[in-house]
Amino acid sequence: MSALPQNPSRRTMLKGLGMAALAAGPLSACAFGSSDSGTPSTTAPAGPVSAENPFGVKADAPLEVVIFKGGLGDAYATDVHEPMYKKAFPQATIKHVPTQQIAQTQQPRFAGGDLPDVIANSGSDLMDAGALQSENQLLDLSQLFDAPALGGSGKVRDTLMPGTIEAGLIAGKPFQMKYIYTAYGLWYDSALFAKNNWTPATTFEEFDALLGKIKAAGLQPFAYAGKNASYYMYWMIAITAAKIAGNQVLIDMDNLKDGVWTSDPVRQSAEKWAAIGKKYLDPSFEGLTHTEVQTSQNQGHVGFYPSGSWLENEQKEQTPATFQYALTATPSVSSSDKLPFGALRAAAGEAYIVPSKAKNTAGGLEYLRMMLSKDGARGFTEKTGNITVVKGAADGLPLSPGNKSTNDALNKAGSNIITYNLFEDWYKEFETELRSKTNALMFGRINAEQFCKDVQAKADAVRNDSSVTKQNRTS
Repeated sequence: MSALPQNPSRRTMLKGLGMAALAAGPLSACAFGSSDSGTPSTTAPAGPVSAENPFGVKADAPLEVVIFKGGLGDAYATDVHEPMYKKAFPQATIKHVPTQQIAQTQQPRFAGGDLPDVIANSGSDLMDAGALQSENQLLDLSQLFDAPALGGSGKVRDTLMPGTIEAGLIAGKPFQMKYIYTAYGLWYDSALFAKNNWTPATTFEEFDALLGKIKAAGLQPFAYAGKNASYYMYWMIAITAAKIAGNQVLIDMDNLKDGVWTSDPVRQSAEKWAAIGKKYLDPSFEGLTHTEVQTSQNQGHVGFYPSGSWLENEQKEQTPATFQYALTATPSVSSSDKLPFGALRAAAGEAYIVPSKAKNTAGGLEYLRMMLSKDGARGFTEKTGNITVVKGAADGLPLSPGNKSTNDALNKAGSNIITYNLFEDWYKEFETELRSKTNALMFGRINAEQFCKDVQAKADAVRNDSSVTKQNRTS
C-alpha cells in the first residue's frame, strides 16, 4: 500500500504498525542506536526565551521537516506550516523531506545520529514509536502542551479536543502529537434521507421505526461487514454502553476489569443492537468485506453503516456526486443515560514526533506549536479536508459533506466525548474473540446474555495469563 486514506482507519493503521515492526526487526538496543539513561523531556534553549519564543529557538538554526506524503499530500507543510515558521524565523533555512518510506529512510538516521527535527510518523512504513521511546529517542512533548497557545489564550493543551494528548501517550507521557480528529458513529446519505423525508433517530425506539421505513422502501436498513470489519459493530456496542453509564465503562474494558462485560450497561447495549440485527440485518452481510458493504451504500442500497470519519475519503472513488455523506450519533437507550444523544466516540490520530537527539529540538517543538495554532489547523483543513484536534479551527471553512457533518457533530458533542478503546491494540487475542462473538450476537447465533458471558470469560483469561503484558488506562 503506497498511501493511507486521509483519515486512516484502525484497520490501515494496524497494518502499518505490523509492517513497521517487520522493518524494525527485534526491539533491541541496536534497533535505533544506543540508548541514554533517563528520559529526554526538555531541551536547552539555543536562543532567548520569551512568551513569543517559549522554547528558545535560535533565530538562524536550520530546521528539517520529514513529512509522510500519502493521502494527505504535503502541501499542508510546504504551503502552510513551513511558511509560518519561516515568517517567525526568517533567518532559518527549512529542509523539507517528503517520503512514503518513513521507517526505511529515517530509522537508519536514528541509528547514525543524523536526525531531522520533526517527523510525520505515518503510512504503511511508519516506525514503532514504542520502540523509539524505549531507546530514549523521542522528546517528551509535555512542554509543548504546557506552552502558551500561539495566537490565543491559555496553554496549548487548553485549545485541544478531548483525548488528544492521551492518544499520544507512551509509558504515561506524551511522546507523540496526534493531529487529525476522527469521529465514529452511523453514516448515511443525507440526500437520500431528505428525498424520503427520513430524519436520523435519537432513541432506539425511533431508530427501530425508522429502519422499518427504510426496509419498506426496499433498502437494507442497517449493515456492517462481518467478514473483515466486525469490530465496526462492537464499537457501536461499546459506545452505547458508555452512553448508558459513562466513559468509565470503556476504561474498565481497556483495563480488563472483572465483570465489566457482564455489567448491566453492556448487557443492555448488546440487547438493543442484537434486536436491530435480528429485525434488519441481512445474513449475507456476514460474508462481505467493508468495501463491498460501503460500495453498496454508495449505490443506494444501504441505509445506515457504522464507521469512522475516514469513510468518505476511503470511498471517494466509488461515491457518486449525488451521494452526501452524513454522520449521526448512536441512539440513546433511555432518558436515564449518563451521556446525551449527541455524545460521540472520537480519537486523535496521525502522529508527529520530535527526535530527542535532533539538532534543533526547540525548532521542532515550535513547529508543532504552530501546527496546533488555529491558523495552522485551519490551513491544514483547507489543504487536506481533514479536521484537526484544535477546537473550532474548522468552523466556517468550506468542507466536504462528510467532514462538515463530522465537524457539526463534534461541536454538538462538546465535552461529551467517548474516548478510544485501547484493548484492541493491547490484547489482540481478546480482540479477535470479540470480533467472533460480535458476529454471533448480531447474526442471531447467541443472545446478549451469552455474548456478555463469553466475552467476559475471554477477558478473564487474558487478565489471568501471566505471559501477557498488562496495560493500564486511567482516563
